[in-house]
Amino acid sequence: MRSSKTLLLALPFLIMLTFLLRHKPSDRFTDATPFFNNLITPPLLEVDVLQHVDIAEDKLLGGLLADGFDEQSCLSRYQSILYRKALPYKPSPYLVSKLRKYEDLHKRCGPNTPSYNKAVEQLESGSNVVGTTDCKYVVWVWYSGLGNRILALASVFLYALLTERVLLVDRGNDMASLFCEPFPERSWFLPMNFPIAKKFSSFDQKSAESYGNLLKNYMIKASMGSLPSYMYLHLAHDYDDHDKLFFCDDDQALLKRFTWLVVKTDNYFVPSLFLMPSFEDELKKLFPNKETIFHHLGRYLFHPSNHVWGIITRYYKAYLARADERVGIQVRIFDKGPGPYQYVKDQISACTIGEKLLPEVDTRRLAVNPSKNPTVKAVLMTSLVYGYYENMKNIYWEHPTVTGDIIGVHQPSHEEQQRSEKPLHNMKALAEMYLLSLTDVLVTSAWSTFGYVAQGLGGLKPWILYKSENQTTPNPPCQRAMSMEPCFHAPPFYDCKAKEGIDTGKVVPHVRHCEDISWGLKVVDR
Repeated sequence: MRSSKTLLLALPFLIMLTFLLRHKPSDRFTDATPFFNNLITPPLLEVDVLQHVDIAEDKLLGGLLADGFDEQSCLSRYQSILYRKALPYKPSPYLVSKLRKYEDLHKRCGPNTPSYNKAVEQLESGSNVVGTTDCKYVVWVWYSGLGNRILALASVFLYALLTERVLLVDRGNDMASLFCEPFPERSWFLPMNFPIAKKFSSFDQKSAESYGNLLKNYMIKASMGSLPSYMYLHLAHDYDDHDKLFFCDDDQALLKRFTWLVVKTDNYFVPSLFLMPSFEDELKKLFPNKETIFHHLGRYLFHPSNHVWGIITRYYKAYLARADERVGIQVRIFDKGPGPYQYVKDQISACTIGEKLLPEVDTRRLAVNPSKNPTVKAVLMTSLVYGYYENMKNIYWEHPTVTGDIIGVHQPSHEEQQRSEKPLHNMKALAEMYLLSLTDVLVTSAWSTFGYVAQGLGGLKPWILYKSENQTTPNPPCQRAMSMEPCFHAPPFYDCKAKEGIDTGKVVPHVRHCEDISWGLKVVDR
């Protein structure tokens, strides 16, 4: 009886304590204890407690992601929301439904299922017999640098969605260490014993079995009753006019008959899919906001592995989390020679200061009266070389800003040269792409797929540093992108109906020429 009275007396106090703890304001607005001042906390602990519920509920990114994965096996899948500001771009209900249907297809037809085994038997038989299997496949071949691979794989996945094929991925030497599995229950990786896997490295534009060469040599046509057991599609930067017929509806009708398609590409070829009448209606329903294609597909497919996620989150918490604003600057120079180049240093300053992304410095005064509440900006620079970071760091270390802002400059690595064949190099590259995508404003370099990936994942329209033609600073130094979509560097210029050349950047209002590559194509929303 006595313990019951004690419990009744304590109950109001417990209720009040629970209320206070649940509604405790952020420590950004209160005096924290010395103990809590010494903690380095992730961004989640810096937002209002009531927002935690919203964050937990939106870990599926508006329905983009499927629920039910083992969270510990891939921490980035559901934790990425903790490191991003709320984005306005929500996936369409039709895209969400399409992804769930694809996951069911992948579960039914993925590796080591009866349907997959039956399709492999047909492949080994050497002939393609239409209607003998209930599943069709498109195999993506590991090829090129990491930025190109990410964009190319997203393109092939969209093609798989549009054609109701199962995507299977050649893991190469690093894909399994870079990314988590994106689909529930069944792997997206091609089994190691896939019958023609040993041929992948030899596939190129000259391969006799490529679709373009078979067309060129009149060895395949729609009226043929017997077809090869697979079709190799060469869609890389060096493809020719016959290879590019892939983007014609008549050729798609023929390719539809194949159980197995094998694709090697280093291109983000999505813009040309938007020019194909057979895909037009479906793409409109999938992406009502046309500039969110890679933003949604990239966040659906590419979840950094736990190793890479650890690299990302440790760096973010140490150098970026407590800043009021984060500015990303991605520098990629294609000139021969090691650099750094003075004209690039000048171009970076002209862009960031001219566009008011960073403040000017006062070179006449050694110090200024400190502001009570200065804005702290963290600048994240990525480059293969060290010099551009060192130059900017010294500018803001040696001189005060005219605004009183505090500028910290950081660069995670400087590998000196691209080493796409090295798994650790690619882990660092993926971490830096992802860190750039977590910034509030972004500056990227022309032609760089590294920058395209960062802007797409982050939902950012970057300022693009123009490519210099004669090692002088361009004027203007940069331009704001009209869309966060990547650029297709090597599009076809062909009218499939008229069978003649055409400027494919002027066919529809939502496929335009790129800001950084005049002949490239990109999707825009208007």
